[in-house]
Amino acid sequence: MKDRVRYLIDTLNKWAYEYYVLDNPSVEDREYDKLYDELRAIEESTGEVEFDSPTRRVGGEPIKGFEKHAHVHRLYSLDKSVSSEQLSAFFTRIKKVVENPSYTVEYKFDGLTMCLTYDNGRFVRATTRGNGVEGEDVTAQCLTIQSFPLVIGYKGLLEVQGEAVIRLSVLDEYNKTAKEPLKNARNAAAGAIRNLDPKVTAERKPEILFYNVNYMSEGGLPTQTAHFDFLKENGFKVFPFLRVCNSEEEVVAAVEEIEVARKTLDVLTDGAVIKLNDASVREDIGYTDKFPRWAMAYKFEAEEAETVVKEVRWQVGRTGKLTPLAEVEPVDLGGVTVRKATLNNLGDIARKSVKINSRVLIRRSNEVIPEILGCIEHTEGSVEVEKPTKCPFCSGEISEVGANLFCVNRECKPRIVATLSHFASKGAMDIEGLSEATATLMHDTLGVTRPSQIYSLTAEDLAKLEGFKDKKISNLLAAIDKSRTVSLDKFIFSLGVDGVGKVASKALAEHFESVENLSRATEEELIALDDIGEVTARTITGWFADEYNIKELDALTAQIKVEFKKKGDSSGIFGGQAVVLTGTLSSFTRSEAQKIIEENGGVCQSSVTSKTTLVIAGEAAGSKLAKAQKLGIKIIDEEQFKEMIG
Repeated sequence: MKDRVRYLIDTLNKWAYEYYVLDNPSVEDREYDKLYDELRAIEESTGEVEFDSPTRRVGGEPIKGFEKHAHVHRLYSLDKSVSSEQLSAFFTRIKKVVENPSYTVEYKFDGLTMCLTYDNGRFVRATTRGNGVEGEDVTAQCLTIQSFPLVIGYKGLLEVQGEAVIRLSVLDEYNKTAKEPLKNARNAAAGAIRNLDPKVTAERKPEILFYNVNYMSEGGLPTQTAHFDFLKENGFKVFPFLRVCNSEEEVVAAVEEIEVARKTLDVLTDGAVIKLNDASVREDIGYTDKFPRWAMAYKFEAEEAETVVKEVRWQVGRTGKLTPLAEVEPVDLGGVTVRKATLNNLGDIARKSVKINSRVLIRRSNEVIPEILGCIEHTEGSVEVEKPTKCPFCSGEISEVGANLFCVNRECKPRIVATLSHFASKGAMDIEGLSEATATLMHDTLGVTRPSQIYSLTAEDLAKLEGFKDKKISNLLAAIDKSRTVSLDKFIFSLGVDGVGKVASKALAEHFESVENLSRATEEELIALDDIGEVTARTITGWFADEYNIKELDALTAQIKVEFKKKGDSSGIFGGQAVVLTGTLSSFTRSEAQKIIEENGGVCQSSVTSKTTLVIAGEAAGSKLAKAQKLGIKIIDEEQFKEMIG
């Protein structure tokens, strides 16, 4: 009987693999059903069900809720690019580390990211990505999906990553009989996995397309192509497209190939994923707070519609740049009624031949204001968009720089309001309660034109603002007072230097350690940093060369304490140490080890440099270990690391 059960399980799993993973069924459904019914009858009579029995994949009883579960290794999301300029910046960043990089290009599917864990060759659990550190346990739901194995050949601890999707044809078929039809494939997949009733998951027939090995206890894989080979060899469903590219031109060609072919796919996809193929070099390039620097998602714009331009109005931003905003005839785009669409600048209007009363194509992406792609048709009533000769808000002088127009008047109201609200924003000085609306009131009623003036405001001043009573006044004054002490990176970000975001602000703070040092930086010094390009470097040096900015900077620093705490300055077992983690640690995730080091006074670096003082090498350590050995840097293994931290 045991031999018969094993034969039935192995045969049924083989047929399921051919059907669900290879899309190449070898038997008729009735033949599969006959053996399945025989297996189920034996299991019912004996009361025994083997771990890899296909009967375990039938949806069980509804669960009460989803429990949180921490991933073995963090699941990073991907940085996104939507233009050739952003993609070029990605290539430039890679080439600063790798002279002749090789890339892989694959589809980016639009579903729900999943993480499956295996131990000793057996499936343990399935979780959603969540925040990357922990997700929701959806094992009961995932068991109903046939596109992954319950047993694999690899015997170590393993995490694999994939995208849960529902095919468009499957969704159409489901909606024919559904009481509540599902609107789109992405939400359908997420709803199927995150439904408390596994039987609902089974009814919607999701599948998982796998693309990444997130963690291996016995050492990582050398390349992205090796990831794909490992997944296929162990029975995971992998989408049959992976291009290896040895030049930027080949990458662009592969992306274009995907953009054309995706329109005929039965799976919802919204872009292409570009990765550095060599895994050992990835460690040298490192990560930001959210993304790996060695990968990029190139997003295609899926939501498009035709409409008519009724008017073009000009907006003024923090830097004085004039941005044209088109008012269009209302049109439904991705379930949202659109009445406005943006154009980048005057040159964009000319290049796209946009005129008032002309029919245009608009595109909506990432939940932002749609963009006009170009003109479809001019009419007899089409009128050229007039180029402003003066600022539409202050009637001040206009400066033309390339394809952009700028209001040069620093006292222009929209510039002031945008500057004040940015200064007070959460990532900057974090003055809770000082919104754009409050900044407008401060400007109109109190004549506030510069951030430094915020610190001179009194309760009597704020009482003059409409809607401000005692409690609101007290809260805002407390928030202003709290912001008088701020970290260097947040202060740099608050200055509103064009092109300097949160990541760049942190890089500048860590490198220069004070505003004074930053103010003396040359373009060459700035360009040498990972997150600073030529244009941003020029903008930074120009900002600090401006007398108006220097006066405002002096006024701010006279009222604010800007702190910079070097990570390695505190006492602790890693005090003053610049530490690099490489290879795989068996007892810690990379983020756990990094946290321990930083809490004990150390600074974690993404790559080995002349400033590195210690390297902690786990299993399968790569190029970082070799470089540390060459430089004579102290190296310890995981056991020594454990001894250090007790």
